[in-house]
Amino acid sequence: MNVIVLAAGKGSRMRSERAKVLHAIGGQPMLWHVLKAAEQAGGTRLICVVGHQADAVKAAVERFEGLSQPVVFAHQEPPMGTGHAVLCALGLLDESPLTLVLYGDVPLIQAQTLRSMHALADAHAPGLCLLTATLADPHGYGRILRDPGGRVLGCIEEKDATQDQRTITEVNTGILLAPTRDLARWVRQIDNQNAQGEYYLTDVLAMAVGEGKEIATMTCKDESEILGVNSQSQRAELERRHQQALALDLMDQGTALADPARIDIRGHLTCAEGVEIDVGCVFEGDVWLGEGVVIGPNCVLKNSRVEAGARIEAMSHLDGCIVGPRAVVGPFARLRPGTELLEASHVGNFSEVKNSRIGPYSKANHLSYIGDATVGARVNIGAGTITCNYDGAEKHRTVIEDDVFIGSDTQLVAPVTVHEGATLGAGTTLTADAPAQQLTLSRARQTSIARWKRPKKQAH
Repeated sequence: MNVIVLAAGKGSRMRSERAKVLHAIGGQPMLWHVLKAAEQAGGTRLICVVGHQADAVKAAVERFEGLSQPVVFAHQEPPMGTGHAVLCALGLLDESPLTLVLYGDVPLIQAQTLRSMHALADAHAPGLCLLTATLADPHGYGRILRDPGGRVLGCIEEKDATQDQRTITEVNTGILLAPTRDLARWVRQIDNQNAQGEYYLTDVLAMAVGEGKEIATMTCKDESEILGVNSQSQRAELERRHQQALALDLMDQGTALADPARIDIRGHLTCAEGVEIDVGCVFEGDVWLGEGVVIGPNCVLKNSRVEAGARIEAMSHLDGCIVGPRAVVGPFARLRPGTELLEASHVGNFSEVKNSRIGPYSKANHLSYIGDATVGARVNIGAGTITCNYDGAEKHRTVIEDDVFIGSDTQLVAPVTVHEGATLGAGTTLTADAPAQQLTLSRARQTSIARWKRPKKQAH
């Protein structure tokens, strides 16, 4: 199946320098959603018609992940309507299969809907199928015209419709599947004798009827799939619809959401059984949550894996990390890329970990920074401890072996090793390895001055 995705529009009502089809829904450009659905529906040749900011759109598409085939591009300049856009793509089509026309600013179309269209087209000669919808408020959409027997006669754009025609509630979504040779022939015959002075793709419907061809129609059950984006408010509305659908899917699979209206999934979230997610959480990229994981309110998780029984407390930020079983993170903790917490380890409030491995049952519960470190098992890291991993030019690693106790307000100047069972006294600045099973201190001697007087502010 050929797929032509129209993505040449300027989108002036978006009030943005960014091309309209590159505005995001669910963390991905709208155009990505459309191309992904097209491929999943069986598209074997993906053609994107570009115009406004063509170079930016092409560059973005080339960076899209999750597509198994390349996208080829046709240029429409200047834009003169949907029929003209399809005309620009004709030279790139494979003539044998059917051709599907989609829109880069209609991001919630589902692959299953497109597969059903294809099946309907295959079952009805000559393979011409139109996706329609019945809307309570059809304002802005072209209306489907039928004869008394229900056969499709064509489509009339709202600006060209009579008052009686505007009362019709069955609308054209613009999504069309047609035999490629017929489509090419019809598109070349379209004229622009209409109120907009544009070449409407919908004119091919009347041409097909004029040739005695029957047009099969399929009604889209969920209007969210056919809604387009022309403004930031419409984009925000579709974002909420998209998030609601994702939330319902999660709950159907057994995930407990405190409020399905207050979750944002900007990628792919996989939840095992018994997961609980509080309000205000954001999930970006690929996130996996194991059985019984609890996510507190207002957390952000990006490209991370959280194993069974772990807890992520409120206001924590995880990016590119692995949290082991029964580990506890937060509240107000930050785990940066390359972090791995092993079983039942704790990283607490206002602690940050980067590119480090924290061993089982180890704890850094308060106000600590652990960067480029390997921490063993059963280590206690006191409040205010930091690894000084950067010398101004290079990063260096800190190694803390099993059963170490580190007192509060300690600085570990890497590269340095704290050997097994060592204790570091509070306030220590460690610049050389600490031996195993010994107490290491680095402090100035405490002194008290008996006759010292605190200075007083002078009167003016």
